[in-house]
Amino acid sequence: MPIQEGFRNQRLTVVPRRVVAEANSRPVTRRLMVTDTGYYPVAADHLMNRPHGIEEAVLILCAAGTGWASIDGVQYRVGSNAALLIPRGTPHAYGASADTPWTIWWCHLRGTDLPELIEAVGAGPSRPVISVRRLDRAVALLDEIVTVLERDHSPASLMGAAGAAWKLLTQIVADRAMPAPGDPLQRAMAYLAERLDSTVRVADLAALVGVSPSHLSALFRRATGGGVLAHHTALRMAQARNLLDTTDATVADIAREVGYPDPFYFSRHFRRMHEASPTEYRNRAKG
Repeated sequence: MPIQEGFRNQRLTVVPRRVVAEANSRPVTRRLMVTDTGYYPVAADHLMNRPHGIEEAVLILCAAGTGWASIDGVQYRVGSNAALLIPRGTPHAYGASADTPWTIWWCHLRGTDLPELIEAVGAGPSRPVISVRRLDRAVALLDEIVTVLERDHSPASLMGAAGAAWKLLTQIVADRAMPAPGDPLQRAMAYLAERLDSTVRVADLAALVGVSPSHLSALFRRATGGGVLAHHTALRMAQARNLLDTTDATVADIAREVGYPDPFYFSRHFRRMHEASPTEYRNRAKG
C-alpha cells in the first residue's frame, strides 16, 4: 500500500524488504530492481539526510522547480529537466529549494547490472546531476514504475517495474547522445539525411554548420560511434535495404538513388557491410 508522507497529491510505495530479498534471488530482478518509488508535487520543505548513504542507488527526476543536493560534502543545484543519481553507499542529503520547491519523480534501485547502467548514464559521486533531454519520456516511465508498484508487489509487477527502470536509464543515455534541435550536430545529421543520393565532403559540411572538421568528426564519433562519412554511408545503406525490401526496383536503380553511379561498386560496398550481395539480401526470408 502507498505510504503517506504529507505532500498534497503525492504518490509513494515501498516494497517490503522481505519481498526485496526474495526478488534478489530471481533471475531478472536480481539484475535490476525498484525497491521504493514515488511522486512529490511542489514538495515544499522536502529534506532528506543520509550521512552514510543507503543500500540502493537513488534516482530523482526534477520535473519542475528546483532543489539541491549535497554529495560527499559538495553542494549541487538540481533544476528542472535534470536527474540526480546517487550511487549506493554514498553519503548524501537533498531537498527542495525554499523559493521554487521541486516537483520530483523518484525511485531507489539495486541490482548487479546497476553499476554499469549508472556508468553508461555518466553519473557518479563527483557528477551526480545530469541533464535529461526528453523529460516527457522520463516522466512517463517513472509514472509507469509508480503505477505498477502501487498495484502490488508481485514478482510480475517487480519485473515490470525493473523493465521500465532499465528503459528509463538507457533512454536517458540514448537521448543525451542525440543532438539538441538546432545545434551543429543536429543540423549536420539532417543535411546528410536529405542527401542520400550524393556524396558529401566533411570540410564542406563543417563549414555549413559552423564548426571545424575535426570538431564535427568528434561530435559524430561521440553520438554514433563512427565518423561523418560512416554515418552518411549507414544512412544510404539503410535506404538501400528499405528499397530492396519494399520495391521491385533494380539494383542499378537503387544504387543511383543512394548515390552510387556505379552499381558494381555499390554491390561490392553492400556486400562488405552485409556479407551478402543486394540480390542475396533481397531474397532472404525476413520476419
